[in-house]
Amino acid sequence: MARILPFQGIHYNPNRIDSYADVTTPPYDVISDAKRDEYHDRHPYNIIRLILGKKTDADTPENNPHTRAATAYREWLSKDVLIKAPTPALYLTAIDFPFMNHTVRRYGLFAKVGLEPFDRKIILPHEKTFSKVKSERLELMKRCHANFSPIFSLYMDSGNILNSLVAATENTAAEMDFLDDSGHRQLMWRFTDRTLHHLIERAFSEKTLFIADGHHRYETALNYRNWLKETRSDFNETHPANFIMMSLVSMSDPGLVILPAHRILSHIGAETRNTFISKAETYFHISELPCGPEGFSEMSSRLASSTLPHQIGVVIKDFKMLFLLSLKSGVMDDLFPEELPPALRHLDVTVLTRLIFMELLGFDQQRLDDETTITYSSKVNDAIEAVVSGGYDMSFILRPTQIEQVRQVAEAGLIMPRKSTYFYPKVLTGQVLNDLLP
Repeated sequence: MARILPFQGIHYNPNRIDSYADVTTPPYDVISDAKRDEYHDRHPYNIIRLILGKKTDADTPENNPHTRAATAYREWLSKDVLIKAPTPALYLTAIDFPFMNHTVRRYGLFAKVGLEPFDRKIILPHEKTFSKVKSERLELMKRCHANFSPIFSLYMDSGNILNSLVAATENTAAEMDFLDDSGHRQLMWRFTDRTLHHLIERAFSEKTLFIADGHHRYETALNYRNWLKETRSDFNETHPANFIMMSLVSMSDPGLVILPAHRILSHIGAETRNTFISKAETYFHISELPCGPEGFSEMSSRLASSTLPHQIGVVIKDFKMLFLLSLKSGVMDDLFPEELPPALRHLDVTVLTRLIFMELLGFDQQRLDDETTITYSSKVNDAIEAVVSGGYDMSFILRPTQIEQVRQVAEAGLIMPRKSTYFYPKVLTGQVLNDLLP
């Protein structure tokens, strides 16, 4: 089903940089303004200048972060800062990182993948996207005509598709081997053997792919292809824009980790905050914990160890305690039997979004879409401290969505609320790039 092909990747010239750690970054959507500035200052060829350039008050339609990215990209190619591989290849990556007190490894396969509309059910999403983000990413792609960041996608794998590539690395030094900003070891091998390519291509031809990270970038690639169809008379089925670069990871990989995306809220009035717990008692059993280090630890421990189907932690500005909400039996089935299919109805993020945000806090769709109202963190202490320090109004602490839930939702053709998952670690940007010009 999925079309997986090798490609002539573009990568940094090791003779022009001291370390890949100097020029690579996480994906643009998890980079704060402060980190963006740090990456800009770190190295003149850091990939941040392509994916998330600085804005200025003097920006115009002809001179802005997107046009500057396009100029830099083509200049780096002309100066051999970036070089194109001479032959098509598949790229095996590995990330070694600490998790649960031991080091785990996650493998991924960089390849170009044929773009498919979601209704064909070959490549499936699981989360909603923001229209504003897609339009901004489209302008960058129109200017640069390249994939700078891979889409992080998953596949079901009972046959260990990547075993042949992994085995081939045992006596082969990685072309890329460095520690990133988080101290994670990043490795990459390039495979040009056409026999291996054909084996991998055939194995994936029967697979459905599930987007883990990069929904906005994938939908942008579809929109970019449509734009080319409308504006380029020479566009045809062989055009590179019919494909997008992906990092493909098995759902059974022991290094596939999902963290929760805790919600941090602004612009919640004092009256709403003060009446929230009394309103929530209609639907939840509520426990109180002390608002301090011991309470923080206790909340994390109870959420991690609980066998109850739905538990959510709550921190409220100016309250001297934390709260743990346990959903009463049958609430979601009674309230939303027709509106929400079972695969969505029984997700913690749906309980939070549909019941707490919309019913109890009165959010409408516009407010759910407002990025100034809801921000996210994968770290419990950061989400709690954001409210305790007085900077934010409420935080909601979640347990991670399970990979099987992601699969079930995607296969049913359904969409989870935004930021239902936080796959960890993120796939780096800057290891391989994919040019979209013929």
